[in-house]
Amino acid sequence: MDPVQDAIATVEALRKRITDIGEDGLDLLFREARTHNAWTDKPVTDEQIQTLYQSVINGPTSGNCLPSRFIFCQTPEAKARLMPCVAPGNATKIETAPVCVIIGYDPMFWEHLPKLFPHKDMTGRYRDDPEAAESGSFRNSTLQGAYLIIAARAMGLDIGAMSGFDNEAVDKEFFAGTTVKSNFLCNIGYGDTSGLFQKLPRFDFDEICDVI
Repeated sequence: MDPVQDAIATVEALRKRITDIGEDGLDLLFREARTHNAWTDKPVTDEQIQTLYQSVINGPTSGNCLPSRFIFCQTPEAKARLMPCVAPGNATKIETAPVCVIIGYDPMFWEHLPKLFPHKDMTGRYRDDPEAAESGSFRNSTLQGAYLIIAARAMGLDIGAMSGFDNEAVDKEFFAGTTVKSNFLCNIGYGDTSGLFQKLPRFDFDEICDVI
């Protein structure tokens, strides 16, 4: 079958099979989900990490650029390298979480576009404009990091995203000799609910939204 026709058939079959995830799914992913600060000792397996990745990598990015690079810090040795790079309050969270993911981004992502976006040569747009490559890779890696959060919750895992760390120190420790830079960190595991705080306020629709 022609690849485009195959894509159309796949989406049409999906729409017939399932139309939405329902109220429980929305609660699990967003409305009742929480950022966790404490963790149980239940491990996250290598198989779960692989499954998580397969969901994340299928989320849309601009021109399928896929600039994120992920390091899953699972071993005590990896966490020991990461903890000196973070704010003191975050070190314990990383130490006790089963996995801490470093979500990075590569401004040289455009080198892979001939493979990832073969319909049209998009390399020059970024090769000749480093600022566009930087902003595009950062924006889309942030998007991919959000996919990671949602996918983890969809799998029944809990998350604790963090930005309290020294980017330069993380880059030196984990991305030395590459063009990759760190964006943010995200703990993954099974949260200990005793470490939760009250849910913080959110804006009402009319406060920040317009329909025009």
